[in-house]
Amino acid sequence: MAGHNKWSKVKHIKARVDVIRGRVFSKCAHEIALAARSGGGDVAMNHRLRAAVDNAKSVSMPKENIDRAIKKGLGELGGDAIQEVTYEGYGPAGIAFIIEAATDNLNRTAADLRTIFSRNGGSVATPGSVAYQFDRKGEIRIAAEGIDEDRMMEAAILAGADDVHSDEAEHMVLTSPTELAAVAAGLRDAGFAIASEKLVSVPQNPSVVADPEIARQVMKLYDLLDGYDDTLNVFTNFEVADEVLVALEA
Repeated sequence: MAGHNKWSKVKHIKARVDVIRGRVFSKCAHEIALAARSGGGDVAMNHRLRAAVDNAKSVSMPKENIDRAIKKGLGELGGDAIQEVTYEGYGPAGIAFIIEAATDNLNRTAADLRTIFSRNGGSVATPGSVAYQFDRKGEIRIAAEGIDEDRMMEAAILAGADDVHSDEAEHMVLTSPTELAAVAAGLRDAGFAIASEKLVSVPQNPSVVADPEIARQVMKLYDLLDGYDDTLNVFTNFEVADEVLVALEA
């Protein structure tokens, strides 16, 4: 999402429910497999794999699941190789979406996402027609509980971070894509436990949805895309106006 409003809190609640249902484990396994495939199975030598494993541990993914995902990525378990692919699309009112997926069947995933868009007032877009509206950033999240915000912010800036956003639940540190690993290492060295670390796409110009019906439609589309089995990440440029959220919650 583009900003920290009530919809952000809805996402946090949804994420916790996803852990219970195992959806987060599946996404973590895909990311671990992709990281191992691209850079090898040694966590000490493969930063992407270390970040993926740390993210998995932060949601209490069992060690045997992590080990199996690494072996999957290395091709030790057989079966079709997992590939990463990015799709772009538009939802109701021209809301932009970027979907990062991991799949062993590109044709199936493309067809499934096309169906999700078409049945929910949207359409798949040509590559590049949506991505230019977003900036690629590194994102680090740290739980806010027990953390001195000023000390954390100072450590992040000293490590090379571009920006820090905080709310009552967590701190979000933004970096350039090339500085993500260095900033994460600096924060770890300073004693901060990182809850998640990844590359994200941040909208340049968030689109505020002020119509309740459009808001309901784009939120449903977001949930369907995010809940699809092959999805790793969904990025979008919409925010829901606070008064609309109040109306939807009534």
